[in-house]
Amino acid sequence: MYEFFRRFMPPEGGQRQGPRQNPRQNPRQRDRDEDEPLRNLGQGSGFFISNDGYIVTNAHVVANADEVTVTMPDKRELKAKVVGSDQRTDVAVLKVSATNLPKVVIGNSDKLRVGEWVLAIGSPFGFESTVTAGIVSAKSRDTGDWVPFIQTDAAVNPGNSGGPLFNTRGEVVGVNSQIFTGTGGYLGISFAIPINTVMDVADSLIKNGKVQRARIAITLDPNPISDDAAEALGLPKEPGVMIAQVEEGGPADKAGLKPQDIITKIDGKPVKKLIEVSRTITSKKVGGTVTLTVWRNGKTRDYTINLVAMPDDNAQSSPAKEPESQDKGEMKPNRLGLVVEAAKADDLKRLKISGGVRITDVDGPAERAGLREGDIISAVNTTEVKSVAQFNEAVAKLDGKKAVALLVSRESRGQDGTPQTVTRYITLKPTDK
Repeated sequence: MYEFFRRFMPPEGGQRQGPRQNPRQNPRQRDRDEDEPLRNLGQGSGFFISNDGYIVTNAHVVANADEVTVTMPDKRELKAKVVGSDQRTDVAVLKVSATNLPKVVIGNSDKLRVGEWVLAIGSPFGFESTVTAGIVSAKSRDTGDWVPFIQTDAAVNPGNSGGPLFNTRGEVVGVNSQIFTGTGGYLGISFAIPINTVMDVADSLIKNGKVQRARIAITLDPNPISDDAAEALGLPKEPGVMIAQVEEGGPADKAGLKPQDIITKIDGKPVKKLIEVSRTITSKKVGGTVTLTVWRNGKTRDYTINLVAMPDDNAQSSPAKEPESQDKGEMKPNRLGLVVEAAKADDLKRLKISGGVRITDVDGPAERAGLREGDIISAVNTTEVKSVAQFNEAVAKLDGKKAVALLVSRESRGQDGTPQTVTRYITLKPTDK
C-alpha cells in the first residue's frame, strides 16, 4: 500500500502554481517577455520557529530549488536560504533576514491524544491561509518511513506541505507531510510529522547543517520472524528482530553480538519490528550507549553497546551471481527437497561462518521456500550442522507435522560491488518419510 503514499507536490515537469498566483489562472497565460524562459514554480507552506527568521517546512518542498521566496501574510516577499534539509524525515530549515517575526508556540507531540481536535493551516492549491479541522486518528503510524506519523482526517492538499498542525491550545504538534491517495488529492487521511521529531532535526540542521544519526554497525534481517520459525526455535510469537550481519570491528562486534541474535528489547523497551529498532537506535546521541536485550540459543542477555556516527549513504545489497553447481551424481533430494555436500573452507571464510553444508540441488519444499544452489546451511532449528552426516541425521528426526527453520547464508553484492553475507532463517515443512 506504500505506493499510495504521495508527497503533496505536483508531478515533475508539470506546471506548478506560485504562491501569489490565482489558482484558477494558467501560468502560461500570464503576461511575460516572449524571450523569458518559463520556469517551474513549486509551492508549499511553513512557519517561523524563531523571531529572527528560522522557518520549518518539508524537505520535498525545497528539493532541487534554485531560489526560495517566502510570502508573508501581509504580502511581503522575503528571499530565503536553505539552512539544511533532511530527506529521511522530510524536514528542512530556511532562514530569512528579518527580525521581530511572528513565531509559533511549539507543543509536545508525545502528549497528543487520539480523538483530540487539530487544525491544519496552509495554502492548498494557492488558497492562502486556509484552515481545516479534524481529529487525531492514530499516533506513531508506520508508513515505512523513518518517521512515526500522526494520522488525522484534517483535509490537506497540494500546497499544504510543510504547514503546521495545531492543537486547540494553539501549539504546533506536527508538520503536514503526506496524504493517502490514489488520485493525487485528499481522500480523508493525512499524515503529519510529530513536532518533537521535527524540532530535534531542526536544531541539528541549524547547529550543524546536517543530522547526525547513531548506529551500532549491524544489518537487520528485513524479513519478520514467522510463526513457524518462532515455533521451531522455541520463541514466542512476535519475538523481535533478527541480526543478519555484524560489522567486523564495529561497536556491536566488540560488545559480543553475533548474526542470528534476536533483539527483543532496547533499553528495556520491547521491539517487534525492524523499523522500531532502526528509529530507536538512530535517534540516540552519538558517543552514548544503548542496551540491547538479545535472545540466543534459548537464553536472553543484555549487551551495552557504544554508539557511533552513521555514514550519510548506505549501500543496499542486490543478489549476487549464483555459484556454479557441482556434479550432483545420483544423490536424491531428502525430505526437505535438498541435496547437500560439505561446505568448502573458502566458502566458509568468504561468508564468515564457522561451518555448514552447501546446497547442490534443490527441489520440492526447499525450492518453494526460496532456497537455491550454493546456499550454506549452518543450523537446523537450533542444532548446528557442520557435516553432511549431521545434517541428514537432523533432517531424519524432524516431525513432519511441524515446520523446520534452516539457518541459511548466501553471498550478495552491494551497489559498489562489495561482497556481503546475508544470513537468515528460512522455514519450510518436510514431506513424510
